[in-house]
Amino acid sequence: MLNTHTPQDIIDSAVLDSAHVGDIHGALGTIARHDTGKRTSWGARWRTLLAILGPGLIVMVGDNDAGAFSTYTQAGQNYGTALLWTLTLLIPVLYVNQEMVLRLGTVTGVGHARLILERFGKFWGAFSVIDLFILNALTIVTEFIGISLGLDHLGIPRTWGVAISALMIILAASTGNFRRFERFSLMLVLGSLLLVPVLVMVHPPMHQVLRDMTVPGMPKGAPLSEVMLLIIAIVGTTVAPWQLFFQQSYVIDKRITPRFMTYEKIDLVVGIVLVIIGAIAMMGFSAATFAGRPEMGQFTDAAAVASGVARYVGEVPATLFSIALIDASIIGAAAVSLSTAYAIGDVFAINHSLHRKPSDAKTFYGVYVVLIAAAAALVLVPDSPLGLITNAVQTLAGILLPGASVFLLLLCNDKAVLGPWTNGRATNVFTGVVVAVLVLLSIILTASVLYPSISSAQILVILGGGMALTALVALGLFVTRRLRGIAPAEPIDRQGREHWRMPPLHTLPPAQMSVRRRLWLGVLRAYLAAALIMAIVKVVQMIVAKH
Repeated sequence: MLNTHTPQDIIDSAVLDSAHVGDIHGALGTIARHDTGKRTSWGARWRTLLAILGPGLIVMVGDNDAGAFSTYTQAGQNYGTALLWTLTLLIPVLYVNQEMVLRLGTVTGVGHARLILERFGKFWGAFSVIDLFILNALTIVTEFIGISLGLDHLGIPRTWGVAISALMIILAASTGNFRRFERFSLMLVLGSLLLVPVLVMVHPPMHQVLRDMTVPGMPKGAPLSEVMLLIIAIVGTTVAPWQLFFQQSYVIDKRITPRFMTYEKIDLVVGIVLVIIGAIAMMGFSAATFAGRPEMGQFTDAAAVASGVARYVGEVPATLFSIALIDASIIGAAAVSLSTAYAIGDVFAINHSLHRKPSDAKTFYGVYVVLIAAAAALVLVPDSPLGLITNAVQTLAGILLPGASVFLLLLCNDKAVLGPWTNGRATNVFTGVVVAVLVLLSIILTASVLYPSISSAQILVILGGGMALTALVALGLFVTRRLRGIAPAEPIDRQGREHWRMPPLHTLPPAQMSVRRRLWLGVLRAYLAAALIMAIVKVVQMIVAKH
């Protein structure tokens, strides 16, 4: 909480924790708070970039976590490299989504959950935190499942390995030193590159990899319903809700301001490059490993992939793959836990910064520790429903992602929040299309989990009907605007925006909630409620069936 000794420029800003303002202490450099000099030389620009690097790298590589390892290797083992094109299509989606998050973080100084609470009311604020908490808690369990699978292949006792990993994750964030945590995280980012030598050792035909990255196609002879569900899983594991909350809060905690936006965008681009390289590597070497083998099309889990690589290629690449799996699961667990702790700190306006000692931010660190410890303990409990948890994570992520994207788009068009940093027309059109696609994929995923016997024809009907409805709604809005004589929005004056910050939350005018916006938010609320209820019923049925 702010105190009477807080500098005036902090009081006049929207920051909720005074520790979020000060010098930038990045893993690879420092920038003084009042350093406003222009970077005119390449050396100065390079040093600035090194100091800023971190948020984009961590959030992107953290997304290549245990779930991603499972999804990408499943795609490779079952369908070869035929689905690599999905990764190419996701590159602009990743950039646009996270670039909007960057703007919200650097310009507002307030986390994603708090902005939703302030601009859309208590219901959506509470919903965003509760659903994030539940989804993230389950996701962290899947990270420790990944750690345990990697440990099993390496022959390391699961109990000791999981306990040490959990302790390492807790200690890395609990020193009260932001720089130490970021250095720990960037070491894990480097560890993710172990997938590259695995790709080289397996050496899949690169001409085929490049072709499948650029030419969309479907695996021959594969059931459309199964392939569509895997494509949805690829989208869900590559564009996850926790990313939005984590990067916005982490950028704020690192004390990055709008004048360093260009450097932060470079950080994001580098992170996207690394996550795509990792995904291509996993899909590529798993495809080459199992091509023509009995295991082709028989994916079970990442541990079986490691065993297959050891059997058909060698123990060295299998060991590197297992280490990379553990590495990715650790960074994923840390980032997902932090996104939850940051969100709770935002909503309740309590101390929530890695710059603070645990004694000065008890709730923030308490949430982080409890999530890690509970997930690790659950994985070690005999007969835990780990498979059920993994399925629940996939389903919940699919249900909640469209909602998260909707609020991201609305916030980035809120002039009171972003001023000269609000979205341009091209970004809005692109993001609107992405949201529509995510809603369709979410509906298909939810339907497939609730009704496993869903046919290819039914999936095509959902896709076709959804696309037609989206086109009709877009056409209706366009015609309505023309008939009402609504003029196109005036160009946004972006001059001097590098110095513009959102004022304190209590000074903002109320959010403009038109009848149309209320209607769409009501539809979103109804869909989320119905989908979540059906998902809960399905999970209960599965639990009862097992007993």
